[in-house]
Amino acid sequence: MEILNLLSNLDGQIASFIALHGNLIYLLLFLIVFLEIGVFPLFFLPGNPLIFIAGSFCKLGALSLIPTVTTLIVAIILGNLFTYQIGKLFGDKISRSNSPWANKNALDKTRLFYAKYGTFTLMVSPFIAMVRTFAPLLAGVSHMSYRQYLFSSTIGAILWIGILVSAGYFFSSISFVQEHMASIVLSGLAIGIGFVIYGFFRSKKLRITR
Repeated sequence: MEILNLLSNLDGQIASFIALHGNLIYLLLFLIVFLEIGVFPLFFLPGNPLIFIAGSFCKLGALSLIPTVTTLIVAIILGNLFTYQIGKLFGDKISRSNSPWANKNALDKTRLFYAKYGTFTLMVSPFIAMVRTFAPLLAGVSHMSYRQYLFSSTIGAILWIGILVSAGYFFSSISFVQEHMASIVLSGLAIGIGFVIYGFFRSKKLRITR
């Protein structure tokens, strides 16, 4: 309930933080985005609405546009790299392990998927809650080329931050958006959870049919 209360009043929470702590808001923005992507158990943190709202505060003059965009892009790039390295360690352990839990067939399929669709996946995944946490991890597990990974994830980060900050900057003043901000925040999280649930049940169905 505390998390739901926070998400439903995210813009008010950020405004209060700025009023109390000033420029420390940039550190807070960095930490939330980095932790959402870099620390798997914190995948529920509100990346999309946070960035949108940050754009709206840039419009109001409470935040500076260039430092905000720079902080957020650096946060996602570092979070991506951290998660990639963790995934790579897992991939190495699975490859070397003779344990029955080490599903090498699934690992091979993941590697094949990222060889074909890795670039597109990493460019699009930042826009989808939860998926943006899984995608870098699986890229590391699959041992996706580091150069390709860095290029794709950086482009994805720039697109994500650029589009959402711009959306917040230009559209947050619309009365409908202001009145339904809580619904927008919660629906973004619901969509991300829906993608993960769909993927889970689809993978189970494929196993059964085989």
